[in-house]
Amino acid sequence: MADTPPQGALYGGQAVIEGVMIRGASDAVVAVRKPDGEVMVQPLPQSKLWLSKWRRIPFLRGISALAETLTLGMKALAVSANAALPPEESDEDEPEEEQTLGGFALGGMIAISLTLAIVVFFIIPLFLSRGLESFGWNDWAANAGEGGIRIVLFLGYIWLIGRMSDIQRLYGYHGAEHMAVHALENGDPLTPEGLRRHPTAHSRCGTAFLLTVVLVSIIAFMFFPRDPLWIHFASRIVLIPVVAAVSYEIIRFNGRHSEWWWVKVVAWPSLLLQNLTTKQPDDGQCEIAIASIEAAIALDNGQPIAVSAISGEPAVQPDPAE
Repeated sequence: MADTPPQGALYGGQAVIEGVMIRGASDAVVAVRKPDGEVMVQPLPQSKLWLSKWRRIPFLRGISALAETLTLGMKALAVSANAALPPEESDEDEPEEEQTLGGFALGGMIAISLTLAIVVFFIIPLFLSRGLESFGWNDWAANAGEGGIRIVLFLGYIWLIGRMSDIQRLYGYHGAEHMAVHALENGDPLTPEGLRRHPTAHSRCGTAFLLTVVLVSIIAFMFFPRDPLWIHFASRIVLIPVVAAVSYEIIRFNGRHSEWWWVKVVAWPSLLLQNLTTKQPDDGQCEIAIASIEAAIALDNGQPIAVSAISGEPAVQPDPAE
Protein backbone atom coordinates (compact mmCIF):
# COMPACT_ATOMS: atom_id res chain seq x y z
CA MET A 1 0.00 0.00 0.00
CA ALA A 2 1.33 3.41 -0.94
CA ASP A 3 2.36 5.88 1.73
CA THR A 4 0.23 8.93 2.39
CA PRO A 5 0.92 11.71 -0.14
CA PRO A 6 2.09 15.14 1.04
CA GLN A 7 -0.62 17.38 2.46
CA GLY A 8 -2.52 19.25 -0.25
CA ALA A 9 -0.73 17.53 -3.13
CA LEU A 10 -2.75 17.07 -6.32
CA TYR A 11 -1.98 14.10 -8.54
CA GLY A 12 -2.75 13.80 -12.21
CA GLY A 13 -1.21 12.62 -15.41
CA GLN A 14 -1.86 11.16 -18.82
CA ALA A 15 -1.94 7.89 -20.71
CA VAL A 16 1.00 6.97 -22.91
CA ILE A 17 1.85 3.96 -25.09
CA GLU A 18 1.09 0.93 -22.86
CA GLY A 19 1.53 3.07 -19.79
CA VAL A 20 0.58 5.92 -17.49
CA MET A 21 2.47 9.05 -16.48
CA ILE A 22 1.67 10.58 -13.07
CA ARG A 23 2.80 13.99 -11.89
CA GLY A 24 2.88 14.48 -8.12
CA ALA A 25 3.75 17.40 -5.88
CA SER A 26 7.28 17.76 -7.23
CA ASP A 27 8.13 14.67 -9.24
CA ALA A 28 6.74 12.83 -12.24
CA VAL A 29 6.85 9.12 -13.00
CA VAL A 30 5.97 6.98 -16.00
CA ALA A 31 5.10 3.28 -15.71
CA VAL A 32 5.02 1.16 -18.87
CA ARG A 33 4.19 -2.48 -19.56
CA LYS A 34 6.95 -3.87 -21.75
CA PRO A 35 6.28 -6.55 -24.39
CA ASP A 36 7.66 -9.28 -22.09
CA GLY A 37 5.14 -8.36 -19.36
CA GLU A 38 7.60 -6.56 -17.08
CA VAL A 39 6.54 -3.15 -15.75
CA MET A 40 9.15 -0.44 -16.11
CA VAL A 41 8.82 2.45 -13.66
CA GLN A 42 10.97 5.46 -14.47
CA PRO A 43 11.11 8.94 -12.93
CA LEU A 44 11.03 11.88 -15.33
CA PRO A 45 13.49 14.71 -14.72
CA GLN A 46 11.77 17.92 -13.69
CA SER A 47 12.96 21.44 -14.42
CA LYS A 48 13.09 23.73 -11.39
CA LEU A 49 11.28 26.28 -13.56
CA TRP A 50 8.00 24.39 -13.10
CA LEU A 51 8.44 24.36 -9.30
CA SER A 52 9.21 28.07 -8.97
CA LYS A 53 7.03 30.88 -7.62
CA TRP A 54 5.28 31.15 -11.00
CA ARG A 55 3.47 27.94 -10.10
CA ARG A 56 1.63 29.75 -7.28
CA ILE A 57 0.54 32.93 -9.11
CA PRO A 58 -3.05 32.75 -10.41
CA PHE A 59 -3.37 32.80 -14.22
CA LEU A 60 0.41 32.77 -14.72
CA ARG A 61 0.44 29.29 -13.21
CA GLY A 62 -1.93 28.15 -15.95
CA ILE A 63 0.57 29.02 -18.68
CA SER A 64 3.35 27.40 -16.64
CA ALA A 65 1.26 24.26 -16.09
CA LEU A 66 0.46 24.03 -19.81
CA ALA A 67 4.15 24.28 -20.76
CA GLU A 68 5.07 21.71 -18.12
CA THR A 69 2.33 19.34 -19.26
CA LEU A 70 3.48 19.50 -22.88
CA THR A 71 7.11 18.92 -21.88
CA LEU A 72 6.36 16.04 -19.53
CA GLY A 73 3.95 14.50 -22.01
CA MET A 74 6.56 14.41 -24.76
CA LYS A 75 9.17 12.95 -22.40
CA ALA A 76 6.74 10.28 -21.19
CA LEU A 77 5.78 9.37 -24.75
CA ALA A 78 9.44 9.01 -25.70
CA VAL A 79 10.09 6.69 -22.75
CA SER A 80 6.96 4.60 -23.40
CA ALA A 81 7.66 4.33 -27.14
CA ASN A 82 11.15 3.01 -26.46
CA ALA A 83 9.92 0.58 -23.78
CA ALA A 84 7.16 -0.75 -26.04
CA LEU A 85 9.66 -1.92 -28.67
CA PRO A 86 10.57 -5.62 -28.76
CA PRO A 87 13.87 -6.32 -26.91
CA GLU A 88 15.82 -6.72 -30.16
CA GLU A 89 14.65 -3.28 -31.36
CA SER A 90 14.87 -1.26 -28.14
CA ASP A 91 17.89 0.68 -26.93
CA GLU A 92 18.13 -0.81 -23.43
CA ASP A 93 21.93 -0.98 -23.66
CA GLU A 94 22.18 2.75 -24.23
CA PRO A 95 22.62 5.08 -21.27
CA GLU A 96 19.32 6.44 -19.96
CA GLU A 97 20.15 10.00 -20.98
CA GLU A 98 20.57 8.87 -24.59
CA GLN A 99 17.10 7.31 -24.61
CA THR A 100 15.42 10.59 -23.71
CA LEU A 101 14.67 13.45 -26.05
CA GLY A 102 17.24 16.20 -26.26
CA GLY A 103 16.20 19.78 -25.63
CA PHE A 104 16.20 20.72 -29.31
CA ALA A 105 14.18 17.66 -30.40
CA LEU A 106 11.74 18.08 -27.52
CA GLY A 107 11.26 21.77 -28.28
CA GLY A 108 10.74 20.98 -31.96
CA MET A 109 8.07 18.36 -31.25
CA ILE A 110 6.23 20.71 -28.90
CA ALA A 111 6.41 23.56 -31.42
CA ILE A 112 5.04 21.37 -34.21
CA SER A 113 2.23 20.04 -32.00
CA LEU A 114 1.22 23.53 -30.87
CA THR A 115 1.36 24.89 -34.42
CA LEU A 116 -0.88 22.11 -35.75
CA ALA A 117 -3.36 22.60 -32.89
CA ILE A 118 -3.51 26.35 -33.48
CA VAL A 119 -3.96 25.91 -37.23
CA VAL A 120 -6.68 23.25 -36.96
CA PHE A 121 -8.69 24.61 -34.04
CA PHE A 122 -8.17 28.36 -34.34
CA ILE A 123 -7.03 29.41 -37.82
CA ILE A 124 -9.18 27.08 -39.94
CA PRO A 125 -12.42 28.06 -38.09
CA LEU A 126 -11.44 31.71 -38.53
CA PHE A 127 -11.25 31.43 -42.33
CA LEU A 128 -14.23 29.08 -42.64
CA SER A 129 -16.35 31.65 -40.82
CA ARG A 130 -15.27 34.62 -42.95
CA GLY A 131 -18.13 34.04 -45.36
CA LEU A 132 -20.84 34.25 -42.69
CA GLU A 133 -21.04 38.03 -43.02
CA SER A 134 -22.30 37.59 -46.57
CA PHE A 135 -25.45 36.02 -45.10
CA GLY A 136 -26.10 39.19 -43.10
CA TRP A 137 -24.52 37.94 -39.84
CA ASN A 138 -23.15 40.71 -37.61
CA ASP A 139 -19.81 40.40 -35.79
CA TRP A 140 -21.34 38.77 -32.69
CA ALA A 141 -23.22 36.17 -34.69
CA ALA A 142 -20.26 35.44 -36.98
CA ASN A 143 -17.93 35.05 -33.99
CA ALA A 144 -20.44 32.64 -32.45
CA GLY A 145 -20.54 30.75 -35.74
CA GLU A 146 -16.76 30.57 -35.73
CA GLY A 147 -16.95 29.11 -32.23
CA GLY A 148 -19.49 26.54 -33.42
CA ILE A 149 -17.12 25.46 -36.20
CA ARG A 150 -14.33 25.13 -33.61
CA ILE A 151 -16.50 22.87 -31.44
CA VAL A 152 -17.44 20.68 -34.41
CA LEU A 153 -13.78 20.29 -35.43
CA PHE A 154 -12.75 19.47 -31.86
CA LEU A 155 -15.48 16.88 -31.32
CA GLY A 156 -14.91 15.43 -34.77
CA TYR A 157 -11.20 15.03 -34.06
CA ILE A 158 -11.91 13.29 -30.73
CA TRP A 159 -14.42 10.94 -32.35
CA LEU A 160 -12.24 10.18 -35.37
CA ILE A 161 -9.05 9.21 -33.54
CA GLY A 162 -11.15 7.17 -31.10
CA ARG A 163 -12.00 4.81 -33.96
CA MET A 164 -8.39 3.59 -34.07
CA SER A 165 -7.71 0.35 -32.15
CA ASP A 166 -4.41 1.60 -30.71
CA ILE A 167 -6.09 4.77 -29.45
CA GLN A 168 -8.89 2.74 -27.85
CA ARG A 169 -6.25 0.87 -25.86
CA LEU A 170 -4.70 4.22 -24.91
CA TYR A 171 -8.14 5.30 -23.70
CA GLY A 172 -8.16 2.28 -21.38
CA TYR A 173 -4.98 3.54 -19.74
CA HIS A 174 -6.57 7.00 -19.63
CA GLY A 175 -9.49 5.57 -17.68
CA ALA A 176 -7.12 3.70 -15.34
CA GLU A 177 -5.20 6.90 -14.62
CA HIS A 178 -8.39 8.73 -13.66
CA MET A 179 -9.62 5.86 -11.49
CA ALA A 180 -6.28 5.72 -9.65
CA VAL A 181 -6.43 9.45 -8.92
CA HIS A 182 -10.04 9.08 -7.72
CA ALA A 183 -9.06 6.20 -5.42
CA LEU A 184 -6.18 8.20 -3.93
CA GLU A 185 -8.34 11.28 -3.38
CA ASN A 186 -11.06 9.23 -1.69
CA GLY A 187 -8.76 7.15 0.50
CA ASP A 188 -9.60 3.87 -1.21
CA PRO A 189 -7.00 1.10 -1.61
CA LEU A 190 -4.79 1.35 -4.67
CA THR A 191 -5.78 -2.03 -6.03
CA PRO A 192 -7.71 -2.94 -9.19
CA GLU A 193 -10.76 -3.57 -6.98
CA GLY A 194 -10.33 -0.20 -5.26
CA LEU A 195 -9.99 1.58 -8.58
CA ARG A 196 -13.19 0.01 -9.94
CA ARG A 197 -15.23 1.82 -7.31
CA HIS A 198 -14.73 5.00 -9.32
CA PRO A 199 -15.64 6.36 -12.77
CA THR A 200 -13.22 6.75 -15.64
CA ALA A 201 -13.99 10.50 -15.91
CA HIS A 202 -12.29 13.13 -13.76
CA SER A 203 -12.92 16.87 -13.49
CA ARG A 204 -9.21 17.75 -13.86
CA CYS A 205 -8.77 15.75 -17.06
CA GLY A 206 -6.85 17.19 -19.99
CA THR A 207 -9.91 16.57 -22.16
CA ALA A 208 -11.89 18.78 -19.79
CA PHE A 209 -9.21 21.44 -20.10
CA LEU A 210 -9.30 21.35 -23.91
CA LEU A 211 -13.09 21.61 -24.00
CA THR A 212 -12.92 24.51 -21.53
CA VAL A 213 -10.38 26.23 -23.79
CA VAL A 214 -12.76 25.90 -26.73
CA LEU A 215 -15.72 27.29 -24.76
CA VAL A 216 -13.75 30.13 -23.12
CA SER A 217 -12.31 31.10 -26.51
CA ILE A 218 -15.83 31.56 -27.90
CA ILE A 219 -16.63 34.07 -25.15
CA ALA A 220 -13.26 35.85 -25.38
CA PHE A 221 -13.34 36.23 -29.16
CA MET A 222 -16.89 37.64 -29.14
CA PHE A 223 -15.55 41.04 -28.10
CA PHE A 224 -13.16 41.49 -31.04
CA PRO A 225 -14.10 42.87 -34.46
CA ARG A 226 -13.74 40.68 -37.54
CA ASP A 227 -12.42 43.46 -39.76
CA PRO A 228 -9.80 44.24 -40.74
CA LEU A 229 -8.55 40.69 -41.25
CA TRP A 230 -5.24 41.27 -39.45
CA ILE A 231 -7.07 42.16 -36.21
CA HIS A 232 -9.33 39.14 -36.60
CA PHE A 233 -6.26 36.92 -37.14
CA ALA A 234 -4.01 38.51 -34.49
CA SER A 235 -6.67 38.40 -31.76
CA ARG A 236 -6.99 34.62 -32.12
CA ILE A 237 -3.24 34.09 -31.76
CA VAL A 238 -2.50 36.66 -29.05
CA LEU A 239 -5.38 35.58 -26.83
CA ILE A 240 -4.49 31.87 -26.77
CA PRO A 241 -2.28 32.17 -23.62
CA VAL A 242 -5.00 34.23 -21.91
CA VAL A 243 -7.68 31.69 -22.81
CA ALA A 244 -5.45 28.85 -21.58
CA ALA A 245 -4.73 30.64 -18.29
CA VAL A 246 -8.42 31.32 -17.59
CA SER A 247 -9.34 27.76 -18.56
CA TYR A 248 -6.74 26.35 -16.16
CA GLU A 249 -8.17 28.36 -13.26
CA ILE A 250 -11.67 27.07 -14.07
CA ILE A 251 -10.46 23.44 -14.16
CA ARG A 252 -8.47 23.93 -10.95
CA PHE A 253 -11.49 25.42 -9.18
CA ASN A 254 -13.80 22.67 -10.42
CA GLY A 255 -11.37 20.02 -9.26
CA ARG A 256 -11.11 21.48 -5.75
CA HIS A 257 -14.87 21.99 -5.37
CA SER A 258 -16.24 19.06 -7.35
CA GLU A 259 -18.81 18.32 -4.62
CA TRP A 260 -20.64 21.66 -5.13
CA TRP A 261 -23.85 21.18 -7.10
CA TRP A 262 -23.34 24.09 -9.49
CA VAL A 263 -19.74 23.01 -10.15
CA LYS A 264 -21.12 19.61 -11.11
CA VAL A 265 -23.46 21.34 -13.57
CA VAL A 266 -20.59 23.37 -15.10
CA ALA A 267 -18.31 20.32 -15.29
CA TRP A 268 -20.99 18.01 -16.71
CA PRO A 269 -20.18 18.62 -20.44
CA SER A 270 -16.50 17.81 -19.95
CA LEU A 271 -17.31 14.69 -17.93
CA LEU A 272 -19.72 13.62 -20.66
CA LEU A 273 -17.06 14.18 -23.32
CA GLN A 274 -14.73 11.82 -21.46
CA ASN A 275 -17.03 8.98 -22.47
CA LEU A 276 -15.24 9.35 -25.82
CA THR A 277 -11.69 9.57 -24.44
CA THR A 278 -11.72 6.94 -21.68
CA LYS A 279 -12.59 3.26 -21.51
CA GLN A 280 -12.98 0.78 -18.69
CA PRO A 281 -9.46 -0.61 -18.16
CA ASP A 282 -8.52 -4.23 -17.64
CA ASP A 283 -6.70 -5.33 -14.47
CA GLY A 284 -3.33 -5.07 -16.19
CA GLN A 285 -3.95 -1.44 -17.10
CA CYS A 286 -5.09 -0.71 -13.54
CA GLU A 287 -1.84 -2.22 -12.24
CA ILE A 288 0.17 0.14 -14.45
CA ALA A 289 -1.71 3.19 -13.14
CA ILE A 290 -1.22 1.96 -9.56
CA ALA A 291 2.51 1.43 -10.10
CA SER A 292 2.86 4.95 -11.48
CA ILE A 293 0.91 6.75 -8.76
CA GLU A 294 2.56 4.77 -5.95
CA ALA A 295 6.00 5.63 -7.35
CA ALA A 296 5.05 9.33 -7.60
CA ILE A 297 3.93 9.31 -3.95
CA ALA A 298 7.15 7.57 -2.91
CA LEU A 299 9.29 10.17 -4.66
CA ASP A 300 7.29 13.02 -3.13
CA ASN A 301 8.01 11.46 0.28
CA GLY A 302 11.72 11.20 -0.47
CA GLN A 303 11.71 7.43 -0.84
CA PRO A 304 13.56 5.52 -3.58
CA ILE A 305 11.68 3.55 -6.20
CA ALA A 306 12.66 0.46 -8.16
CA VAL A 307 13.15 1.36 -11.80
CA SER A 308 11.84 -2.01 -12.99
CA ALA A 309 10.23 -4.05 -10.27
CA ILE A 310 6.98 -5.71 -11.34
CA SER A 311 6.26 -8.59 -13.65
CA GLY A 312 2.98 -9.73 -15.14
CA GLU A 313 1.21 -10.80 -18.27
CA PRO A 314 2.23 -9.11 -21.52
CA ALA A 315 0.11 -6.04 -22.26
CA VAL A 316 -1.01 -7.43 -25.62
CA GLN A 317 -1.74 -11.13 -25.63
CA PRO A 318 -0.54 -13.05 -28.71
CA ASP A 319 -3.21 -14.11 -31.19
CA PRO A 320 -3.85 -17.85 -30.73
CA ALA A 321 -4.39 -18.17 -34.48
CA GLU A 322 -0.85 -17.03 -35.21
